[in-house]
Amino acid sequence: MDVTLPMTDGTTVTLRPSKIIALGLNYLEHIRESGSVNVQNFTDEVPEEPVLFAKTPNVLIGPGETIILPALIERYHFDEPRTDYEGELALIIRDRIRNVSEEEALDHILGFTCFNDVSQRNFQRSDKSGWFRGKSLDTFGPIGPVIVGPGEIGDPQNLRIRTRLNGRLVQEASTSQMIFPIPAIIAFVSANFTLEPGDIISTGTPSGVGPLTDGDVVEVEIENIGILRNPVRAEKS
Repeated sequence: MDVTLPMTDGTTVTLRPSKIIALGLNYLEHIRESGSVNVQNFTDEVPEEPVLFAKTPNVLIGPGETIILPALIERYHFDEPRTDYEGELALIIRDRIRNVSEEEALDHILGFTCFNDVSQRNFQRSDKSGWFRGKSLDTFGPIGPVIVGPGEIGDPQNLRIRTRLNGRLVQEASTSQMIFPIPAIIAFVSANFTLEPGDIISTGTPSGVGPLTDGDVVEVEIENIGILRNPVRAEKS
């Protein structure tokens, strides 16, 4: 789905990414809560290189749009159905790049924004193919509310990130706590895949992830960016 967002320079950008690359296990405290998340390949070991997974572009929705918990989940009769919020800092690629060095990486960022890596945990646990389906259901990638250019964000490696569920603070951290910082992420991703203008990289979530239910409102707030707010609705079967 296309999402059009304002930039802080007064222009707008319509996001049509060829790919969305997300990081798992990029905050130590999130790794330490692996037992409660309980999904495949999520352990308490600190990774030696960035852990990547894909989200498909159909996940994208904008500020104020509704996260849908699909009726499909009910067909499986899970004992404890669980779909989680994950507040994250995302960056948008400015130009076509391949094998970019860490020293040059920040020159290829169009801007930064908030992202919610919504994740269906039961599918992540049970699907033999891994995390793909649980990360890529429709509406599972809210993004916004604005794209902040590199010259206006301040230090992107020192931003306060918070997530609130129905007004209650559930995640709070700083991007300074990332295991792999932004230049290392871009260098690693671009060594593996050619990145195109508008591609999105989401940099991982801190601890405090938890379930969404029908009627919730979830907010991801990042310093110098703003608040991404989305309601949650369970789809009727």
